[in-house]
Amino acid sequence: MNRNQLVRRRISWKNRPDSRLLEVRLMDLGVSLRGTWVEKCVEKVHEELEARDLRHRPHVWLSDDWFSPQAVPGIAIPFYLAHPRLMRLERNQMLEVEGGTRRECLRILRHETGHAFQQAYRFHRRRQWQKLFGKSSKKYPDFYRPNPLSKRHVQHLRLWYAQSHPDEDFAETFAVWLRPRSDWRKRYRGWPALRKLEYVDQLMRDIRNVPPLVRSSARPDSLNRLRNTLGKHYQDRRERYSVEWPEIWDRDLRTLFSDSPRIRKREAASTFLRRNRAEIRRMVSKWTGEYQYTLDTILEEMIGRCSELKLRASGQEQQLKLDFAVLITVKTMHYLYSLSRREWFPL
Repeated sequence: MNRNQLVRRRISWKNRPDSRLLEVRLMDLGVSLRGTWVEKCVEKVHEELEARDLRHRPHVWLSDDWFSPQAVPGIAIPFYLAHPRLMRLERNQMLEVEGGTRRECLRILRHETGHAFQQAYRFHRRRQWQKLFGKSSKKYPDFYRPNPLSKRHVQHLRLWYAQSHPDEDFAETFAVWLRPRSDWRKRYRGWPALRKLEYVDQLMRDIRNVPPLVRSSARPDSLNRLRNTLGKHYQDRRERYSVEWPEIWDRDLRTLFSDSPRIRKREAASTFLRRNRAEIRRMVSKWTGEYQYTLDTILEEMIGRCSELKLRASGQEQQLKLDFAVLITVKTMHYLYSLSRREWFPL
């Protein structure tokens, strides 16, 4: 295959429908960060590092997710951010695009930059680092259970991510410290987490203009080496973010909807929820931090239960929509707190 044929092969997927696009292997996408809006986000973070007199500039590459590998002072960025068509596919498959806006992309990049700096300077070997954050050698969990009320950790990414592992605690603390105009001293005044921020502040002063100890430019799981099809990639991700909701709260559903014969001509509750599904999902995700795909699996079960109970929607639509969103929010938060239910978030 000559170069022109290879180029045609790599660009042919852009106009495919989702069903055919999912047949394409990740390694055959042929996308690059060069010239994209994501590249400008990377440059913005580099400017923030320069303003702090920090010499290390994490290298970046495309892969299948956000991550910063152990012993590699760089950052992997998910492939879908490199092309608008792939961002649309991501939204269609996962209902949202993680890092899909400039603000969120910068937020995640600052977090991953914290990981890259930890690896570049081996901070986790320092006694004070271990005293404040814990041991980096702690086994990385597949799931974690956060305490939403904890003040021992900063709050940066969704789902109280700093509580999942000492490395994540440091990366989140670094991200809060790095963000311009974050006013972290005021925001975390009186919190035990402030000690961690002050430590990071001093740590970064100590390495001003100091070259990194680890200089590896490796790119683990680089996109051009991933043989999975997009279909298999998304199948695996959906399995990761789905949950087994323990029960359907018939009593709660009946407080919002009714099976009274007097309103049998009103819209079915299941139809009402399907029609407002996306808006409710977005609201609850914003209030709880839960992934939209996870919430969608819950909504699917509730829609099915409303159909089985033959419930009807009555009352003002906007209020009913808000009341249902509040119900899902309360149940989701209860789910997070309860020891007898889903105790962990997937990492």
